[in-house]
Amino acid sequence: MTGVQFPVMSTSDIVAGCRAEPGTLYVVATPIGHLADLSPRAAAILGQVDLIAAEDTRVSRRLLSDRQKPVEMVSVNEHSEADRVGQLIERLQAGQSVALVSDAGTPLISDPGFRLVAAAHEAGLPVSPVPGPCAAIAALSVAGLATDRFWFEGFLPARSGPRRSRLESLQDQESTLVFYVPARDLAPVLNDMAEVFGADRPATLTRELTKLHETVRRDELAKLAEWVSVDLNQARGEAVLVVAGKTGQDPPINQAALTRELAAALPPSKAAAILARLTGLTRKEAWSRIHSN
Repeated sequence: MTGVQFPVMSTSDIVAGCRAEPGTLYVVATPIGHLADLSPRAAAILGQVDLIAAEDTRVSRRLLSDRQKPVEMVSVNEHSEADRVGQLIERLQAGQSVALVSDAGTPLISDPGFRLVAAAHEAGLPVSPVPGPCAAIAALSVAGLATDRFWFEGFLPARSGPRRSRLESLQDQESTLVFYVPARDLAPVLNDMAEVFGADRPATLTRELTKLHETVRRDELAKLAEWVSVDLNQARGEAVLVVAGKTGQDPPINQAALTRELAAALPPSKAAAILARLTGLTRKEAWSRIHSN
């Protein structure tokens, strides 16, 4: 966005204008690593609300060191959210202000909170964003890949089979792709991506963003996979993978040549499975062609 002008204000003026309104649910973004990224407005709201709904109360208490008096906190995570929504809506309807926070970043972005926010809207209660850090947007901003359109996929399935199936459904997506990946899974995920998307598909690996051991590395998928397999430090922490979308048209596949190569190099069942996936043939058709070579 361009052409926006903001009045000159001191931090104290900003904080003074950040009053938590009764009966309002605030969706508050918190740092993804560097505590200095907590905005003055977010700090002010967290310092005033009557109740904080946190993914993990132990993690979120570190943000409350400047609060003048203790605040009630309740855990709202993937296991407890459904049971807590009713009581939180009652508190809001009684005029209390509530802040929703996740462990890091913007709530609801691959984090809990959807049920609570939806219920607040259905109850006619005000819902207000307090924007700030988001790992997906931070990764996009430094990836050096197209950002005019992007597809946020979040976390992929943990097992290779379902993961490859999901990647195959995305292989023709033209928008830039954004994935959350536990760093311990980077090597197998990158290997699957290189095989499904193509070894030379550009991508940027970001890991531990804003933290001491931050990684930002752009390369082809196969090269990133090779690098991660050698540098064991890259298996620590949390990562965001930003992968270029598909561009242009792939050259037509020479099915006869591909069939000969697969039949010579692989067992029939595996060769037929790969031939079917790459050409669109049915398993039966692929099996027949492999056996005829």
